[in-house]
Order: sequence, then structure tokens, then C-alpha cells
Amino acid sequence: MSGNTLRIALAGNPNAGKTTLFNALTGAHHKVGNYPGVTVEKREGVRVRGDRQYHFIDLPGIYSLTAYSIDEVVARDFLLEEKPDIIVDVLDSTNLERNLYLCLQMQELGVPVIGALNMSDEAAAKGILIDEKNLAETLDVPLVKTVGPKGKGVDELLDRIDRIDAARDAQKAGRRIDYKEEIEAKLAALQQSIGEDAGFAAKYPARWLAVKLLEKDADAFGRLREHAAAGKVEKEALEAALWIEKHFGKDSEIIMSEQRYGYIRGATREAVRIRKTADFSLTERIDAVIMNRFLSLPIFLLVLWGVFQLTFMLGEYPMAALETLFGFLSDALNGVITSDIIRSLVVNGIIGGVGGVFSFVPLIVILFFLLSILEDTGYMSRAAFATDKLLHAFGLHGQSIFPMMLGFGCSVPAVMAARTLKNPRDRIITILITPMMSCGAKLPVHVLLAAAFFPDNAAAMVMLIYGIGATAALGSALLLKRTVLKGDPTPFVMELPPYRAPTLRGVLWHVWEKTWQYVKKAGTVILASAILIWVITTFPAHEVSDTERVTLAETVRAEYPEADDEEAARLIETAEAESALDHSYAGRLGKFIAPVFKPMGFTWKIAASSILGFAAKEVVVSTLGIMYRVGTEETEESEGLRDAIRADADMTPLTAFCFMLFTLLIPPCFAALAAIRAEIGWKWLGFEVCFLLTAGWALTSAVYQIGKLFL
Repeated sequence: MSGNTLRIALAGNPNAGKTTLFNALTGAHHKVGNYPGVTVEKREGVRVRGDRQYHFIDLPGIYSLTAYSIDEVVARDFLLEEKPDIIVDVLDSTNLERNLYLCLQMQELGVPVIGALNMSDEAAAKGILIDEKNLAETLDVPLVKTVGPKGKGVDELLDRIDRIDAARDAQKAGRRIDYKEEIEAKLAALQQSIGEDAGFAAKYPARWLAVKLLEKDADAFGRLREHAAAGKVEKEALEAALWIEKHFGKDSEIIMSEQRYGYIRGATREAVRIRKTADFSLTERIDAVIMNRFLSLPIFLLVLWGVFQLTFMLGEYPMAALETLFGFLSDALNGVITSDIIRSLVVNGIIGGVGGVFSFVPLIVILFFLLSILEDTGYMSRAAFATDKLLHAFGLHGQSIFPMMLGFGCSVPAVMAARTLKNPRDRIITILITPMMSCGAKLPVHVLLAAAFFPDNAAAMVMLIYGIGATAALGSALLLKRTVLKGDPTPFVMELPPYRAPTLRGVLWHVWEKTWQYVKKAGTVILASAILIWVITTFPAHEVSDTERVTLAETVRAEYPEADDEEAARLIETAEAESALDHSYAGRLGKFIAPVFKPMGFTWKIAASSILGFAAKEVVVSTLGIMYRVGTEETEESEGLRDAIRADADMTPLTAFCFMLFTLLIPPCFAALAAIRAEIGWKWLGFEVCFLLTAGWALTSAVYQIGKLFL
């Protein structure tokens, strides 16, 4: 504790409502980052009450302090090495026995523990009556009933934190579980041996480490190497574990686990009563349909289809309003800024680039809103089960659906979500295929081209692209599983949380976080990219000679004989702008790389946009906005970007579809690539970039060449 500030770790099992309680405790006063050295998300929040500040650290959900996944490693390491002042263990009141298993392990760390009996309202509705005073006395763990979404019990929890802090020295040891007499004798001897190195014993709780050594925990033996007499203690621990196994006829880890559950059952028998309720709960009735073996997958696909249809239906009008706003802003600045070069930078570069990206914010908001509702209601867990059989056919783990679904929003958290997979092979495959799921950054490209070339079926075309991405991901998983990452998928075991009504506050917070990341990128990375792109599309400046102007005018008159003088003047001006673009750095780059993109039917403009989009996929739209507007002044009658692209003679529906396909399959943005490197290393990052580039180019070229045969 520093001054009057308490550092409080918020821990607990997955699906115990930890995040909602964390939000109730901290409100909007929290920040999101990563733990040092890994991409596991870390939430920290502050609550101020009176003259005291409570600094909460929200740890990843875990079932045990025996760590396998990265989430579990991070949570355990934080508790051991950061040594918070107090641990608040968030317990699911509807599944108390399993949740108390972690609580008993945390008691052995020597840090004061408070249990938050969360979802106490759901427990009462199910007829589970908990006498928290009786249970707290038996376990010697203070317990407070809470309801995270409603903020119920928050003040009582803070009061309990204050009281336990005031009695810190008396409470620190706590009452720990007594294992059988034979086990306690071995533990006492191990604790004494561990304590012989005072510095080591000060770093790691001797009781906790002794228990873990008897459980043959690999991490515990790894930490033991720091002990001055590591070899002696290790030999003693292995001999003790072997003696226990021979004495009880079971693996020592199973023996310790049985002791804990026996202790928990004894405590809950005295403090928990179950009142008979209706045979079928609402969750079970809904699951009878949602989880039906024949209906679950079609329902999942129908839900996805509904998400996309609703996204485009609701997003159409705010998108149009933003496009109008940026058009009005362009008109206003056109009349104010006198310098041609500054006017071009502001109107064509900044507004034409960043404005085009900002106009898609409504779609991003709606998409994240709908996905957050699916997650908070508990449907995402059902989606994992619905797709498990399908995923197994392609060599994937059922839990891989979470990163894949998150990939529809953003590849960065999607890649991070794969850390919950315990099998390293399954985790690598899931990370490698997740970028094929069309993220929110690619959505503007798909929407722009679908609206321009498939106006009557825009939503269906975008969903088709999403479907192709999912299919390509599954096909790639099967290929990887049979070649470079051979092995059988691990069994899929996962709990289904009860259905819960999402809280508006929780959903809006998720939407705000994701949307702010998108807007922040548009205001920083994309702004810088837009200015850079404007520079390379504007310079070196090309003055159209009189001879060239006459030639361009003759070409326009020949191609558009019915155009009136005003329309012809606009077309000539556009032709002059395109000539200037041809001579720019971007034009030279596009023409230099055009042969590589020719099999896909791409013009040099599309080729240049694709290359520049490697930094961030949103840049593709901003690049097109700059390229198709250079040299033209927007008015209320001017064609929008969609119409400008559609008017390009070299752009056909087939080319547009191939452009969407290539954008879908090429490597993700730099931020996602950095996340991949952090999760699985440089070797697999290099493999991923080469694999996606090759697959994207080959598949897109095949589609274009085959499409030409039928069109």
C-alpha cells in the first residue's frame, strides 16, 4: 500500500461476472493496456471514496493457480510477483463449489482475500440460498453478496476492503485448508526446507509453494531453481509426492484436488440450501432450440446474416449524412482557401482521405454494438458449441470460434483471444487464420465497392465476402493441420453461462472502446497516411501543356459527344487531373508494380491503393478518395467517390469483386502483425505474411481469369 491507496487484484473464474463488477467499481475511470512482454489485455481502474483511493487490477479469468494458458500464467504471476494489498475473488453464486476451488488456492498466497458472491440475484432465482455469514466463518474469508450489472453490494464490498486493510496483520495469514494428517506432515517439512533460504521465502509464500511442489507443478519447480538449496528441496518434494501417491494410490495432484473439494463440500453443506424450483429454467428452454443438434448451426448463420443486414440498414442514413457533411465542408473550404496547393492538401488530401474513412464510423458503431450484445447475452459461448463439430472437421478447436468471431471486429484483439487455447498447435493455427476474417477496417472497402457496383445487393455481397473469408480460414486451417502443424485437435470442454440481459452501460462501453480505437487511428495513422498519399499523388507537379490540353479536349469530345459545354469542361478538368496523377510518384509506383497485379485485373490505381493499404486497411479508401478526386473541386452536384470509381472504364463489377477479395486475404494491418509477432514470434509472422500474400494473389488471379471466360 502506498499512502492511502490500496492495490486490489480482481480475480475469479471466467463467466463469473468479473468485468461487470469491475465496471461497477471503477465506472468510466479505467484504462486498458497490456501486461509487460505479452499481449494479454490488462484493465486497471480507480475508485475514490473519501480520502482513500482504490486501484483495481482486473486479472484474466482463470479456474486455478496451476497455469497452462497465457491468461492463467499472467494472473498467477501477477498475484505472486506484484503482491497486491488485497485480492477480491469474484465468485459465481450459481456455481459456488467450483468457484471456491480458486478461492482456497488464493488463501495460501498469504494475501488477504475477500469473496464477492456475484450474481446473487440469479442464485436466489434458481432457489440457491446462501448464508454468507456462516460460509464466511467456515472459510475464514469475508463474503459480500453483489450484483455487478446493478452495482448492488459495491459499497458493502468497499467497506469490507477498508476493514480488512485496517486489520491487515491479523488477517494476512487467514485460515487455510488442512489437508490430511499425512499430507500436512510432508507440507510442514517442505515449508521448513523452503524457509531455510530467507530471501527466497520472502519472495514466494512457503505454504503455497510447498502445495504446488506436491502437485508436481512445473512452474513451481522452475521457481525453485532460485532457492539456495534447490536440488535438496526438489529431491525432497519429489520423494514426498511419490510417498503420497503410493500411500493413497492416486496421483498427488488428484489427491490435493480431492482434499480441496472435500473441504468445499463440507463448508457449503452447512451454508447453502437449495430450494426446489421449476424443472426447466429459461436458459434451458432457450437452449433446447438454440443448441439443437440440427438447428444450432443454421441459427448461428442466420444470426450473422441478421447482424450484417441490420448493420447496413441502420448505417445507411448516418453514413449519407456524414458524406454530406464532409462535402459541405469541402465546398466551404474551397471558397475560403486561396492558395491552390494548400486548398488541394486540405480538400483533396485531408478531407478527401480522412473524411472518407470517418463516414464509415456509423457502420463500425452498429457492428460492434450488435456483437457486444451477442457476447454479453451469453450467445457467443453457444456459437462455439454450434460450430465445434464443423471446426473439428477442419482440424480446429471449438474455442477457435471466439478469435474468429472477434476477427469480424478487429484482428488485434482476435489474435490476442487465441491465448485461451491451451494446445500450442491449435493456438498457432487459430492465430494464422484469424486475419482472413474480414475486420472492421476492411469493411469500408467492401461497402464502397459493393454499393458502387452491386447497389441492389450490397449487403448480400458484403456477407458473401465475409463468408469467403471464413471459408478460406477453414480451408487454410485444414491445410496447415495436414502439413506444417500436424496433430489432432484437443477435446473441446467449455461451460455455457446462463443467458443474461446485457446492460446498456456495458454494451456502450465496449462500443466506445472499439470505436475510439478506429477514430483514433483515423485521426493519427490515417491522417498521416492521407497527407503522405496526397504528397506522392501531387508531386512532382505536372503542368499540362497547351498541346496536351488540346489532345485531352479532343479525346473527351470524341468519347462524350453528347456532353454539354459545362459537362465537357468538367470532364476535361478530370482528364487533366488524371494526367497529372500519371506523372506523380504514386503514378510511377502504380505503373511499376502494375504487372504483378495485372493477372487480377487491377489498374495501377488499385495496385497502388492495395500496396499503400498495408499499413492500415482504412488507408485503401482514403487513397482511392485522393486518387479519384485530384484536380476536381467538389460541389453539391459533384459525383461521390462511389460514382467516380464506377465511372472509371477500367473498373468493372468483376474487378471490383476481385479487389474486395484481395483486400480480404492480404496480410492485416501493422498493428495486427505486431500482435501476431508478440504471440507466436518472428518465424510464424514471416510465414503468415508470405502465406497470405501468396494465397491472396493466387486466388484473386484465378477468380478474375475464370470470371473473364464467362463475362
